Amino acid sequence: MIRLIWAGSVHTRYFLRRYMPTNILLDAIRTRRGLKWGIPAMLLAIPYVLIANVCVQLIEHDAPGWLHLIVLWAIWNTLKMLWIGPVSAVLLIRACIRESFTARRQRASLPSEADDAEERVEVDAIGVR
Repeated sequence: MIRLIWAGSVHTRYFLRRYMPTNILLDAIRTRRGLKWGIPAMLLAIPYVLIANVCVQLIEHDAPGWLHLIVLWAIWNTLKMLWIGPVSAVLLIRACIRESFTARRQRASLPSEADDAEERVEVDAIGVR
């Protein structure tokens, strides 16, 4: 029984990660190229809040109870969109710092290689090996 539940949850997670639009968007934002879109993606939380608000108002006026599921879905997506903004900003800062250190390290290693090349040219000119 546990094995069946486990397999079902794994397949459900795979389906949701692979085909749900907000998850596809979040995966795209988590790439290096997409990190800059994290803060603007927070604006996508607004329509989800509006959807949740409309459904809550409909529920208060005797609408079907299944609208509670839409409210939960909208609130969950709101939280995901609000969460990706600060996370992507931190990841972007970390990536920029890492790239800066890498570029600085490469610039620092270039003159020493140039000096080695000059020494080799001088040694070859003299003929000493």
